[in-house]
Amino acid sequence: MPTLDFEPLTYDELPPNRRPSLGLALLPVIATVVFLGVGSAWLKMDPHIPLLWAIAFTGLVGYYGLDLSWDDLYDGIADSLLMGLQAILILFTIYALIATWVSSGTIPGLMYYGLKLLSPTVFLPVTAALAGLVAFSIGSSWTTVGTLGVAFIGIGSGLGVPAPMTAGAVLSGAYAGDKQSPLSDTTNLAAAVTNTDLYDHIRGMRAGTLLAFGLALVGYAVLGLRATGSIPTNRVADIQAALVNTYHISSLVFLPLVVTFGLALWGYPALPSLIAGVFSGVGTTLLVQGRSFTAAWQVFLSGTSPKTGMQMVNSLLQSSGVEGSAWTVSIVVAALTLGGLLETTGVLAVLARELSRPIGSAGGLVAGTGASAILTNVLTAQQYMSIVVPGMTLRNLYEEYGLDSRDLSRAVEAAGTPTGALIPWHAGAVYMATALGVPTLEYAPFYFFGVLSPAILFVIAATGWQLDTESTKKQSVSPAD
Repeated sequence: MPTLDFEPLTYDELPPNRRPSLGLALLPVIATVVFLGVGSAWLKMDPHIPLLWAIAFTGLVGYYGLDLSWDDLYDGIADSLLMGLQAILILFTIYALIATWVSSGTIPGLMYYGLKLLSPTVFLPVTAALAGLVAFSIGSSWTTVGTLGVAFIGIGSGLGVPAPMTAGAVLSGAYAGDKQSPLSDTTNLAAAVTNTDLYDHIRGMRAGTLLAFGLALVGYAVLGLRATGSIPTNRVADIQAALVNTYHISSLVFLPLVVTFGLALWGYPALPSLIAGVFSGVGTTLLVQGRSFTAAWQVFLSGTSPKTGMQMVNSLLQSSGVEGSAWTVSIVVAALTLGGLLETTGVLAVLARELSRPIGSAGGLVAGTGASAILTNVLTAQQYMSIVVPGMTLRNLYEEYGLDSRDLSRAVEAAGTPTGALIPWHAGAVYMATALGVPTLEYAPFYFFGVLSPAILFVIAATGWQLDTESTKKQSVSPAD
């Protein structure tokens, strides 16, 4: 679980002379939206450039509008980058892991046997269920997507299932399993920042998570029925032949999979488990595929360009190694930098306070918490911040409305954790799109759990179902102005 070396600023903690008004707080937010809209949507630029514009604009607002020093701004950036450091390191590692697992035959082996066992009709719901089981077992949606998810994309392509559908099913299972796992960093973080017992938090999320995931599985089953009969004649046989003619496929190629998931199940964190997967991938390349020591490690750096004799298989198994991570890591660094500036200037604290103003009921508080988590995701590009900022900023209000702390922990995780993968510049979305090779806006319509999880939270807020409160009416103590 990430260590919190700082707490986000609340409105009352901001010195009066550097507390932005609502208008000033909205200025960098509106500017960011405009820059991203003009730069990315209209001019078709990479998002790095409009994010840089937003960083510069927000820094100028803090420096000239709030009298913050460069040291103040730098400390805010550093805190945000430190919180996202694990995500950055995992991004570097996952590029290397995918390359070494292709070279070792692990991903080709999963594709080969998966094409034997699965059919288009059952592929999507089975993919979601397996991804959910693995993510629950190891407590990491990112590890699940970067390993099994990559293989599922290949299997789905062989079965004629569109890659965006497969990506959506993988993500739905990965995030649903992650949310219910006591090994998950976000699950532990949500419990910690809201002062909730871990297993009380998990039990509080269970009904909503199962309902959202169950509805997602129904959706994938319907999509699977529509995919029936879409496999071109001999496609599966041709793909399998291309794989076995290029790689030596046996049970030994799954050693990296066993090592990585075994360590995760044993309780090791995601990053060292993935690094062990890289080393075992290189070792399997040496022992099973017969590559030289230098060639096996060159894959780690430069990636793979297989020549299987089948273009579709070549494109599925092409990877860029660590060298290819620069584009992805740089956009995450830029987004985290912007999030740090928005936090240290007090923009997030002011917006959180304004969000709480119209609250007049327990349900309204839960809905406002969910909206705050999603907004924080949009502005900071960091799922940890989407849990920490509303979790710490709003927890006193939950006592005033007679709500249990697990209502707060459920709200921040149900709305914060899964929705990041829907925001194109978010660290989670950038990672998922890169690992699966499917742009965020293409898989988003099929990422059912990412929409259903917050939607069910808002249903809970509206109906009072599953809320732990003595009364759904406003308590006698009014929220602070």
